[in-house]
Amino acid sequence: MSDLSDPIRHDLMERKVQGEALRVSEQQFRMLVKGVTDYALYMLDQDGNVASWNSGARRIKGYEESEIVGQHFSRFYTEAERQAGEPEQNLAIARAKGSVEREGWRLRKDGSQFWAHVVIDAIYDDSGELVGFAKVTRDITERREAQIQLDHARNALFQSQKMEAIGQLTGGIAHDFNNLLMAILGSLEIVSQRLPHDPRISPFLDNAVKGAQRGAALTQRMLAFARRQELESGPVDVAETVASMRDIFDRALGPGVLVTTRMPPALPPALTDRAQLESALLNLAVNARDAMPAGGSIIVGAEEKVVAKSEGSLQPGHYVVLTIRDEGEGMDETTLARATEPFFTTKGVGKGTGLGLSMVHGLAEQTGGRFVLRSKLKEGTTAELWLPVAADEAAPTSATEEFDTPSFHPRRVLVVDDDALVLLNTATMTEDLGHHVVEASSGKEALEKLRSGPFDLVITDYAMPQMNGGQLASAITAEWPHIKVIVATGYSEMPEELRGKFERLGKPFWSHDLKAAIERTFSSAAPST
Repeated sequence: MSDLSDPIRHDLMERKVQGEALRVSEQQFRMLVKGVTDYALYMLDQDGNVASWNSGARRIKGYEESEIVGQHFSRFYTEAERQAGEPEQNLAIARAKGSVEREGWRLRKDGSQFWAHVVIDAIYDDSGELVGFAKVTRDITERREAQIQLDHARNALFQSQKMEAIGQLTGGIAHDFNNLLMAILGSLEIVSQRLPHDPRISPFLDNAVKGAQRGAALTQRMLAFARRQELESGPVDVAETVASMRDIFDRALGPGVLVTTRMPPALPPALTDRAQLESALLNLAVNARDAMPAGGSIIVGAEEKVVAKSEGSLQPGHYVVLTIRDEGEGMDETTLARATEPFFTTKGVGKGTGLGLSMVHGLAEQTGGRFVLRSKLKEGTTAELWLPVAADEAAPTSATEEFDTPSFHPRRVLVVDDDALVLLNTATMTEDLGHHVVEASSGKEALEKLRSGPFDLVITDYAMPQMNGGQLASAITAEWPHIKVIVATGYSEMPEELRGKFERLGKPFWSHDLKAAIERTFSSAAPST
């Protein structure tokens, strides 16, 4: 008998030990699950009612175990998701596929929302019967916000790089186009001066000049977008500038558009170029009018804002924010994203160049501000032009310069330009003003000719290969300090250290511009910058 009882007793002891081990293991597992605080781990019965609750669920969702066990898990969903049947659909998917994974907004006990990552697994017993669901929830709100900010930063960087690349391309095209216009306008002026007036010919010359001048205006807009136009920045009274444009707005916008201005009484002056600001305002107002074909209202306002820390290219400081708001058709996201690109326009053929907003963008960037567009379809558009506040010690830029006009006598002038068409025109204009001219097509050739004979003045293009006009001017000043230098350029590419040292002549120019630059150079006034 003892032989039989010993195996039985041994078997019973093994089962008891295994059962105790299983009980301890289950208790440890329950303690582990309940002790987890970073995850909400809990069970649902077959109908979706909460059957267990851990400390992570209490921390994330805010409910005590006694408050939530027996309640349906749909209370964690937003009202919109409950109405759409989202909780039931998730359980149905888990039954059919074994598990379901979702991300979305979930509710805490206090009504606040958090962004949750949720996994629901179907649990079956040994016979294959569904006994309930295991649900794991993580609060990933911070991670989501960080990802959104990262995506925004990447998108901003991409947009910045794209606009910079377009700006580089646009600036290069504008420079070449400027030289062509210089050749065209200069040749037309020379021909007009040398031909007698003929009613059969003169109107066509005038037409050609007007067409070339329109091309020059487009070039300036391209250069403005590329942030390479010459700005005469100084303190500008924004409120007074807007007020002075009321008549222009009335004529340009027509009777169907009502312009309302809202300016604070003590707005500090903005540091910008007044002429460019007026052009930007007119562009924005015309765009607003075009967005309201049936007429409407435009509100022009301004306020001072403080930027505490860097926001992209915008540096900390005080800014005057000029706002133009319309109640027009608005733009969708795709159109809004491309609105400031040069040559992009939603207007019909011949009704717009697509350079207006590009010019405003370039003005803002070049003055150290920014240009912001906000728009939605059927809700109108708001344009914000951020301009830095002018320093207290800044003095208004004068519209005219005073200098002593010297009595005329012919000078020996060296004209330098790598573009043969421009070189011919500049040299001819200078000769027609009564000066003796020698030509050079590069900086190196210019230095060689300067060493071979006396000169009073050098007129040089800035953008030249190998040795640009600034480098040539510096070399001339170092070796021949008595020789005056005029630097001709289509945009503000001269380094800061050269500004004020040499007279600048903007391209394209007329003979009277060239004459005035020469007179300033030999006058007692300091060179213009």
